[in-house]
Amino acid sequence: MKNKSGVVIIVTVAVLLEIIFLVEYIFAHKGIREEVEHKAETELRVKNLEIQKVMVAVETAISNTVWAAERNIDEPDSLYSVLRRMVEQNPTIVGAGLMFKADYYPQKGHWFEPYVAQRQDGSIEEAQIGSKSHNYLEAEFYLSGLKAGRGVWSEPYYDNARAKMMLCTYTIPVCNSKGETVALFGADVSLNWLSSVINASHIYPSSYNVVISRTGLVMVCPDENLIMRSTIQEVTEDAVDTTTRYINQQQMSGQSGHQDITGIDGEKVSVFYAPIDGEAGWSMSVVCNREEVYADLWKRGLYLTLLMLAGLALLGYIIYRTARSDRSLQRANAEKERIGSELRIARDIQESMLPKTFPPYPERNDVDIFATLVPAKEVGGDLYDYHIRGEKLFFCIGDVSGKGVPASLVMAVTRSLFRSVSAHEDLPEAIVSTMNDAMVEMNESDMFVTLFVGALDLKTGELHFCNAGHEEPLLIGKGTGLLPTNNNIPVGLMANWNYEGNATLIYPGTTIFLYTDGLTEAENNAHVGYGKERMIKTAQQILHDNNGKDPETIIAIQTEALHKHVGDAEQSDDLTMLAIRYNKE
Repeated sequence: MKNKSGVVIIVTVAVLLEIIFLVEYIFAHKGIREEVEHKAETELRVKNLEIQKVMVAVETAISNTVWAAERNIDEPDSLYSVLRRMVEQNPTIVGAGLMFKADYYPQKGHWFEPYVAQRQDGSIEEAQIGSKSHNYLEAEFYLSGLKAGRGVWSEPYYDNARAKMMLCTYTIPVCNSKGETVALFGADVSLNWLSSVINASHIYPSSYNVVISRTGLVMVCPDENLIMRSTIQEVTEDAVDTTTRYINQQQMSGQSGHQDITGIDGEKVSVFYAPIDGEAGWSMSVVCNREEVYADLWKRGLYLTLLMLAGLALLGYIIYRTARSDRSLQRANAEKERIGSELRIARDIQESMLPKTFPPYPERNDVDIFATLVPAKEVGGDLYDYHIRGEKLFFCIGDVSGKGVPASLVMAVTRSLFRSVSAHEDLPEAIVSTMNDAMVEMNESDMFVTLFVGALDLKTGELHFCNAGHEEPLLIGKGTGLLPTNNNIPVGLMANWNYEGNATLIYPGTTIFLYTDGLTEAENNAHVGYGKERMIKTAQQILHDNNGKDPETIIAIQTEALHKHVGDAEQSDDLTMLAIRYNKE
């Protein structure tokens, strides 16, 4: 009977330990999976923005120059100066040309393509390159550009004749005074930068990135022998896992997602893919070796298994010794006490496998936040963000110089940098300095961001902040007024700038009101601005009326006062307001 009881105990404990092990393994596996998904999505998003930065610059340059070509359409020899000016002002463009329809200028011949190229030594070369040997009338980028009737990117190709490099051409129609399309304005862009951008970093040592064109042509991959020579369909045609064909179809149709597959060489990989925004139709994928991703989990599983076996062996030994101890009551009691001690040790080992902190993300009642952002155009350059880490609320508000698509791209990069840097930095001045150095390095368009970053200790009310050229926040509560700040230059202007921070104490019941200059500089039809004095007066009135001091009401009343001031005047700048009320009692 004792032997049977011992077996039952061992089996029961083994089952419990196995359940504990499986539960922990499942949650750990899920956590690692979510982490790799987040890393891959961030990688795809950041690389997408970097590629878009180059492509949008080219599209903007040619769109801003086509009018000059149309104005000089009747003077073909003057077109070289238009092309030269654009090439000189845009180093990304290695060459630009105008491809006229056949026999458009009878005196120039059947083919007429004035072309300006930038040589590797920095000199500029001008030539008429249209000819029977260079029949652009049959080229893919010419035919696709005419068919599209708008700005369009060509398929990537290798130029053996002139540039001796991988190129991609962006074309836009050129019309005469009658509105008839008579030529295509094209800009050749070297794709040498693409590989360096894509392979600048990887989320894991063995992971790699792949970029394909709209037709599946491989543009970037680890095997240089495949680049511009094979399509993704050809590369994966021998794959046993048919999911690869599904991924190919998804990528070429502009879809995003992720799949776990077995590669051609039999390795287990996770593929994350997403389209690259824009007219080019490219798609990028991140490929991760699952054995590398889950290596630590499997090692931890081995250790836990060994520990579990050791515990079972220890428990079996205790039961074995107990079954043999029948000589005397004293010895039996001593053995019982020893067994109890060993069982407590086994219990502690089990508890050490389980998480102990609950709840991990409790609801809070010590802070209230509300914000609005109204862009002046379809897209804007204002931003705000906030998150809680370690009982501290990290928040920011910013305003990118300029408007439109470029400002929105910089805004997206700034917000991603803030979230990434503030995840491990505590002092706002350190956060701003790190963001500044990163943005200066990638800032080829000379854009900058006015930024205010704060860190509010929700336990003590201590506020640390750094103002990088932004508007001073308004404190609404005890001693309503603007928050004094040190003067710092905006983010993205100069590397290694020594940003200085400030600190103050926020009293319970105080609201920190942050805003962009779209509020204070908003003008009515008489060109009179809303101004800081009117903003402060409105805040004081809110406090005096003693109704609606919550962040949402404060922003609503400021918005109402602003609309009353500007009337039907057109909004000229992005308008962002962020209100944070500290409620700790």
